[in-house]
Amino acid sequence: MLMELETSEGVEESEKQRSAPKRETPSRMADLSELLKEGTKEAHDRAENTQFVKDFLKGNIKKELFKLATTALYFTYSALEEEMDRNQHHPAFAPLYFPMELHRKEALIKDMEYFFGEDWEKQVQCSEATQKYVERIHHVGQNEPELLVAHAYTRYMGDLSGGQVLKKVAQRALKLPSTGEGTQFYLFENVDNAQQFKQFYRARMNALDLNLKTKEKIVEEANRAFEYNMQVLLGAGWKGASDGVS
Repeated sequence: MLMELETSEGVEESEKQRSAPKRETPSRMADLSELLKEGTKEAHDRAENTQFVKDFLKGNIKKELFKLATTALYFTYSALEEEMDRNQHHPAFAPLYFPMELHRKEALIKDMEYFFGEDWEKQVQCSEATQKYVERIHHVGQNEPELLVAHAYTRYMGDLSGGQVLKKVAQRALKLPSTGEGTQFYLFENVDNAQQFKQFYRARMNALDLNLKTKEKIVEEANRAFEYNMQVLLGAGWKGASDGVS
């Protein structure tokens, strides 16, 4: 549940550029991806050092908790992708709409069927923490669609970055089938090269016609997304996570 960080490609500005108002500076730091990298670094570092992340990477995870996490992801992505579909033609989001490559709901349904059976919908419910996250996503999608960028970027880029590692850890720790049952969420069948796709996605994001104030609001929303994700993990039972949510 971590957001992928980018490598800074900033260059030195001239004295004239440094003295100019930030809004008028053609610095690469005005790129949304760079602003997100700098603006969420602290949250990202805290998230990486939670007990959950450390335990997961060591393979210390129980199937029941993994099932709860999968359930939370199902409700989260159902909300996110509903709002992405709603805003697929909105100019502040349309360039980032890649349902074939990125959408996770159908994959999560397969995972839910594997863990809970065909009647899984009758067995699961949305936790309080996840419901708050879902409500925020719906609010953003219906009232401030430009902020949807923060939630999409935070989720999907993180999934593409660490998905294969987490998939292998889960398969080994939980003795899941190597054929993918239970870990479909981590499989992006329509993304041939994750690194290249992430670069393409960042370029699309940087090309969005947004002013600096809006970009700063997106960074703020990305930090909020970290907080929601951490609260979801705590609500699912990972009480060992750090006190500071991110």
